Amino acid sequence: MRLSFRRSSEENFFANEQNLKIEISIAEQKLRLLDDADAVLAEYAISTAKNGAGEQKNSGCTPRGKHIIRAKIGAGEPSGSVFISRRPTGEIWSPRLAAENPERDFILTRILWLSGCEVGVNRLGAVDTMQRYIYIHGTPDIEPMGIACSHGCVRMRNADVLELFERVAVGTMVVIR
Repeated sequence: MRLSFRRSSEENFFANEQNLKIEISIAEQKLRLLDDADAVLAEYAISTAKNGAGEQKNSGCTPRGKHIIRAKIGAGEPSGSVFISRRPTGEIWSPRLAAENPERDFILTRILWLSGCEVGVNRLGAVDTMQRYIYIHGTPDIEPMGIACSHGCVRMRNADVLELFERVAVGTMVVIR
């Protein structure tokens, strides 16, 4: 997949040649992958922030508005791979690992790192989505989907994030409502 680089718009640093976009509904706890005609190509149950929607740093909330996928992390890692600070630890999630580390909020399998596009809303200053380390990522499959219980990120089942990761490119638009 080829990317064309454009800097004429603050809303989109990169152009995704397939013109796919992601729409996330906090109210429905759903993520939809859409084509350029807004037809739904895939729909996934997700989990957004337990603290609700919000853009402020350290709020534990899921930021709203227009974003892009700024980085794709974890290609080639096995499903269930554990990441800390966006780096694989070499661990694979298991109930035993979870029991040994009850305080950990596991980020698994793949990471789609989001960057806000709206200055003052979700970009720069105290509302910067990228500086808040907001991702779409895998989570242990024992965690519930369809209810808000994350610390701000968008959690997905591991199989679902693997599928989505392969279908989208850096620069894909993500709208969170």
